[in-house]
Amino acid sequence: MIALVTDRDVREGYSADASGLVLVPDAVARPGSADEVVDLLRHATGTRTAVTPAGGQTSTTAASIADTGIVLSTRRLDRVLDIDPAARTARVEAGVLIGDLQRQLAPHGLFFAPDPTSDQECTVGGAIACNASGPRTFRYGAARAHIRALTVALANGSVIDLRRPALEKNTVGYPPLQDLVDWFVGSEGTLGVILAAELALLPKPAVELGLAIPFGTESAALDFIVAARESAGVAPRCLEFLDGEAAAIARGDGGDGVWPEGVGAVVYVEEARDDEPPLEAWLELAQAHGADADRVNVFEGDGALAIARRLRHAVPARMHERATPFRAAGGRRISTDWAVPYRALRATIATVRERAAEADLLPPVIFGHAGNGHPHCNYIGRDAAEVRKIEGVVERTLRDVVAGGGTVAAEHGIGKIKSKWLPLQFSPIQQRLLRAAKRELDPLGLLAPGNIIAAG
Repeated sequence: MIALVTDRDVREGYSADASGLVLVPDAVARPGSADEVVDLLRHATGTRTAVTPAGGQTSTTAASIADTGIVLSTRRLDRVLDIDPAARTARVEAGVLIGDLQRQLAPHGLFFAPDPTSDQECTVGGAIACNASGPRTFRYGAARAHIRALTVALANGSVIDLRRPALEKNTVGYPPLQDLVDWFVGSEGTLGVILAAELALLPKPAVELGLAIPFGTESAALDFIVAARESAGVAPRCLEFLDGEAAAIARGDGGDGVWPEGVGAVVYVEEARDDEPPLEAWLELAQAHGADADRVNVFEGDGALAIARRLRHAVPARMHERATPFRAAGGRRISTDWAVPYRALRATIATVRERAAEADLLPPVIFGHAGNGHPHCNYIGRDAAEVRKIEGVVERTLRDVVAGGGTVAAEHGIGKIKSKWLPLQFSPIQQRLLRAAKRELDPLGLLAPGNIIAAG
């Protein structure tokens, strides 16, 4: 069997992700093949040892860390097995980094649509396990829509190959059982260990255009997002919102001269087409909703779009850094990923700000995928007591979100941090069905304990 690493320094190296929590496992396994994963799972079953799968450990919900059992790192399963340009598919092992995959696909004029913020650090297996998305999900959908087939090792070490049916019609059995690929997309390591995947790819558009559009107020920016989503004259690939502080963070991270200064909010949009994007239509729509059209910045071409993407993605990274000095006192960054119907977003954000002020908290920095009604509210808890206060505000917000037809988690998953909030959204019967699926595939409860289903 593959050797388990119990050295303290190594275990501490796998004890943290982007959640701000630190959980030191009993051991770490770093298999280099599917056979080694299978052997490890068989050993774990025989010894009743918990196993938590981990990819790049970029989770914001502590899904890839554990303080008991083995952390199973898939990073050495890093081969791109096949690229088929004609079929527009790629078969890859779970540990391939999304950024590396995109670079291998580029010469073929293809790309993998999911674009999580951490694409240079996160693995394909991890992205599938949490159904990752990103800014361009507005056009392309989350990871689930781009997974053709999976190879998965179950808790007992058996390996199954799953492929989506190619049928246009099917009435056999209950719908959730007709496509078992969907059971593992978003399962956060609780049902099996993803070994490899066949991915559906898209052709790279001929023209890609980005615009950073400044607004004096965030309410004007959010109204513009609704108008852009419903406009017949533009076809956005992403509709991203940054409040005033998020925009300032982006500008301070190298955006001087290319990112608007001193604004109430910024909306970053992209449009991708095989003909010329309607720049004038975008500017007219922005101006009609109160944008400062004279200060709109245009990003065109791969290099410019990479700069815009880096500036937008600097926001969560800098917020994570801001929280670092408070960890010793039990503080950390608290990041939400709730979503509401997009027309309700403006009112919900206003309520979030009111709740923070009532609790005498620092105002959250709000940014993210507003086109889908899905922002990230980032709070900094400066000690354990303030973390608890923030979580109380977040829970009250989530109750309102769910009551309005929203979700407690739109892209980051549940992990360990949000498992206590799953019952806000899932009815008792849904929770029982969730546990039944877990018992069927992992009867001993060894895989990723505490993820999705609260421990105990």
